[in-house]
Amino acid sequence: MEEQFLRPTISIRGVVCLDDETVLTIRRASDGVWELPGGRIRRSEAVEDCLRREVAEETGLAVTVHSPVEAVTWQNDAGEDRFAVYYRCTTAESDVSLSGEHTDAEWLGASTARRRLSEPQAVATRRACDHGSGERPVRDD
Repeated sequence: MEEQFLRPTISIRGVVCLDDETVLTIRRASDGVWELPGGRIRRSEAVEDCLRREVAEETGLAVTVHSPVEAVTWQNDAGEDRFAVYYRCTTAESDVSLSGEHTDAEWLGASTARRRLSEPQAVATRRACDHGSGERPVRDD
C-alpha cells in the first residue's frame, strides 16, 4: 500500500485569553458554529503575524502570541485535507468588534468555552488555560 500524505489547507487559530480562565469564542455566520478566532496562513507569512492579523480582522483585538498548545489534522466534509495549529494568546482588551464572518462573540470561563467548542478546540483551550500567565511570548515585536 502506497503511503498517502496530506495536502492540507493550513489554519492558525488562537485561544484568546483575557485572563487565565476567560476565553473568547466567536460564532460563524455561515453555520452558527462557535469557534476560536483565526484563519488561513498566507504564503511566506510568519505564523505569529498570521495569527495577529486574523484575530484583528475577525475581532478587532490586538493579541500577544504565546506558544502552540495543539495541532490537529482532519478531512472536511468535501474530503479536503486540513491542518490547524492552536496558540495561546493573551489580550488586555475586552471590547470585540466582529467582522462579517461572525455574528456573536462571548468571553466565557474556560470550562464553559470547552463545552461549546469542537473537540480539538476544547483540547487547545484546556492546554492554553493550563499554561498560565507566566509564559513568555513566542516573539517580542
